[in-house]
Amino acid sequence: MAVTANGAAAPVYSDAQLIVAARMYYIDEMSQAEIGKTLGVSQAKVSRMLGLARQTGIVQISVAEYRPRSEELEAALVKRFKLRDAIVVRRLESQSIMELRTTIGYFAAPTVSTWVPSGATVAVAGGRTLRALAERMEPSQPTKGITVIQAMGSIDETTGSYDALEIGRRLATRWSGSFLALNTPAILEDAQVCRRLSEVDQVRKTLDRLNAATVAMVGIGNLQNSVFRERNALKTADVNKLTKAGAVGEIVGRFYDEEGRECDTPFKNRVIGVQLDALRRMKSVIGVVAGSDRTAALRAAIRGKILKSLVLDDAAAISLLESPS
Repeated sequence: MAVTANGAAAPVYSDAQLIVAARMYYIDEMSQAEIGKTLGVSQAKVSRMLGLARQTGIVQISVAEYRPRSEELEAALVKRFKLRDAIVVRRLESQSIMELRTTIGYFAAPTVSTWVPSGATVAVAGGRTLRALAERMEPSQPTKGITVIQAMGSIDETTGSYDALEIGRRLATRWSGSFLALNTPAILEDAQVCRRLSEVDQVRKTLDRLNAATVAMVGIGNLQNSVFRERNALKTADVNKLTKAGAVGEIVGRFYDEEGRECDTPFKNRVIGVQLDALRRMKSVIGVVAGSDRTAALRAAIRGKILKSLVLDDAAAISLLESPS
């Protein structure tokens, strides 16, 4: 006789009982309480019966085939822009931008996780979609020797869940790797202070390691939509100055023009984080974005050889493919 974990005799149900309970629940859409009353058993027993019906194969649940990724758009992006990889996740009807970010993270994470090899030094920036992706990432196979480095200083005195510090720390824990923090603001008020802080031994060593990273994961912003704008670290006057300088995009607090060149503005000498030239040298730089409002920023970052791989939604992919070369 079967026994439970505490040694008591486990109830035995015939196939007929399991089939009836399963039919009432899955086909007739009766509640477990209603089934219990009909069969003369408790709701807890009904729950056990339904579990047994699944375990024994009496109930076999199938879900209609759905392709969460667009392989056609992925191939088109790789071919058109000579990318290493592209992941394009389909946006579901009526999804909010927050829901879209979660969907991208869920379906892209298994593949992106395979892009982190053993021994990699991974520069991790901040970003809302990047957070959704990182939350779902985990090693696809045993890896060792991973070092994760915060790719940019902190935006302000608070630490949000989508800041580089938090995203990087969590990834390092998941990969059983080490984590190096960049304990500075992302953008300093004064270029001279920025230079002096960058020369502090602890900061300088982290920056040296950061600029020598092998893999980077970054978000892409523009002058209207970025974490800097959301957190009010970028004022209207700043936006006006950057616009006049030709800025179309932002990566790790560095603002660049339509050719992917860092704009020559006071911000250039006030940022503490990975350099755009360092990103260009890296073999794998993964740009993560949700929404089609950053087409110009994406196109410029690709044109400037900053991004090598993309993770985005289908609307963003279509907008990018339809943009002029």
